[in-house]
Amino acid sequence: MTTTVPPGLAEQTEIGAYAGFVTGAPPSVREALGSGSLRAGSALALAVREDPSCFFNRAGGFGAGAPITADVLEQVCGFYRDQGVPQGSLAIAPPLLPPDWASTAAQLNLTEGSRFVKLGCDTETALSAADGIAALDPGLRVGLAEPHQANEWATVMMTTFGFTTSAMTDMAASCVGKPNWRQYAVRDGDRIIAVGSIFMNGECANMFGGATLPEERGRGAQSALLTARIRAARAAGCRWLVAETEAEGPGDHNTSLHNMLRAGFEPLYERVTWLWRA
Repeated sequence: MTTTVPPGLAEQTEIGAYAGFVTGAPPSVREALGSGSLRAGSALALAVREDPSCFFNRAGGFGAGAPITADVLEQVCGFYRDQGVPQGSLAIAPPLLPPDWASTAAQLNLTEGSRFVKLGCDTETALSAADGIAALDPGLRVGLAEPHQANEWATVMMTTFGFTTSAMTDMAASCVGKPNWRQYAVRDGDRIIAVGSIFMNGECANMFGGATLPEERGRGAQSALLTARIRAARAAGCRWLVAETEAEGPGDHNTSLHNMLRAGFEPLYERVTWLWRA
């Protein structure tokens, strides 16, 4: 029996969450943002032309049950070119990289970008660890985001990450209440101060979009959101949990990473983001 999350499943679950987030928006929002997607082999590529950060121009799910071929990679790069975006990223788990990757990357003019830690654990381990997570500050409470709170919920998430256009907020708000998703909020009175989602992909669930308003950090919100989402995954019958966050460089401290380690997650691998540029 597999005791750790298979890399292919971990990567498929991650890109599945992003795909649901981007392509699940209403047609008018997708048109306003210039959103598109492409399936190439086992991989899925996304593009949001009106996202100046290029964050959502990403492809993942490579090597999950199908080899990573030059044709698949060329299709993804061609998709970015056709979508008219200046940059796109390819996320490939190190265990799944083909042996000739260095020469392939050079031929496609792919360069190394930022590094992310892929984390995972089984749901039961996370449930046990959740008991030791710090409690919320008095007066705060965590619960499911209600449909009528979708816009406030989305505004907290997107503005915290630096996405300030109304169309980007509409994209996030449209995800609230969708099948295979749960969106949670931490409230101080009637005001949402922190948010987080979980996306369920069969046996595997992906932590997605945890964000706390800058002035409200350090009050236990993200730990509480992790616990709530772990319990939701267990209730949905998920066997594994995965998450990703930026890797720490020398002298860095990534609070999100340490919150997840306390919640029972373990590093699976460190993944380079491979960048295509127009």
